[in-house]
Amino acid sequence: MSQNNMLAMILAGGRGSRLKDLTNKVAKPAVSFGGKYRIIDFPLSNCANSHIDIVGVLTQYESVLLNSYVAGGGRWGLDTRDSGVFVLPPREKADTGLDVYRGTADAISQNIDFVDSYNPEYILVLSGDHIYKMNYEEMLQYHKDQNADLTVAVRPVPWKEAPRFGIMNTDDEGRITEFQEKPKEPKSNLASMGIYIFTWKTLRKALVADMKNPDSSHDFGNDVIPAFLNEGKKLVAYRFEGYWKDVGTIDSLWEANMDLLDSKNELNLNDPGWKIYTEDASALPQYIGPDASVDVAYITQGAHVEGSVKKSVLFTGSYIGKGAKVIDSVLMPGARVEDGAVVTRALVANNVKIGKNCVVGSADSENITLVAKNVKGDD
Repeated sequence: MSQNNMLAMILAGGRGSRLKDLTNKVAKPAVSFGGKYRIIDFPLSNCANSHIDIVGVLTQYESVLLNSYVAGGGRWGLDTRDSGVFVLPPREKADTGLDVYRGTADAISQNIDFVDSYNPEYILVLSGDHIYKMNYEEMLQYHKDQNADLTVAVRPVPWKEAPRFGIMNTDDEGRITEFQEKPKEPKSNLASMGIYIFTWKTLRKALVADMKNPDSSHDFGNDVIPAFLNEGKKLVAYRFEGYWKDVGTIDSLWEANMDLLDSKNELNLNDPGWKIYTEDASALPQYIGPDASVDVAYITQGAHVEGSVKKSVLFTGSYIGKGAKVIDSVLMPGARVEDGAVVTRALVANNVKIGKNCVVGSADSENITLVAKNVKGDD
């Protein structure tokens, strides 16, 4: 256990259904992002950079790839004698025969013995599907300074998006007075980031009570946090001001990738002071052909460009053929756009091939076009 005496648990078991075909066979946290990364790299790297040595990753749906990817923790430097990343799938319940986590709180409840084995003073509970960089040590210090039972990381969101989130209502001192889980009519736009620091003894007692409650949905937002408020426990909001993106939809995943095109983007994946660790994939350097045209692009190693690229993000192993045009689009690992094809405002999934002279997407479309299956072109 590290000097900060805090253990992290990453909730990585959601279906990710709003990402449609991208999560048919892959867990949402294992979805590719930013040329060479996976979404799970961000919370794990934040843990490593924040000197959190023990991390549990709670997996569930389509978890085979995710389990093998995080097992061991070597990519993030969390594989030493005193550190580790541990995959924690749900257990089969004798009364139901189900091997699922019934809710976010149940995911921690099923692993109380794992947490107890390290005897932490504090526990950090994280969503495993957001893109951001955060120093959790600074949040922990705030939790201590406030003598809080629970600290919730928050940030303002556009009012029209507020109903998608858990919304915090606070007093002038930042103490949380009300929590609304995905409200139709939110009272504020201060959204929970799905990042919680609990004092472990307090949370453990609450989880034991929650497990015995037949009317509970065993969820932090619906059950545990409201119970804390009802019992008069001290809940405080920790305001985060850096880059953060909930990539729960195709449009938001596309937007987060496109944010990388801004030379002054807050995420800054090249920051040597806060490295985002990932799989060290072997690939040739990027290749830009003699007749290729590139106008504002984020191009990763192994990408091959013979055609035209404008305001787009190309992942490892992606390919653009001669005369092809890729505009305002994201090509995920191994995606191929053959000669003469035109791709506009689209996200092309891993290893998908767009055939010769095909036209995919439109500059006038309101939403981003997801291309998750091969598109047959001219022979």
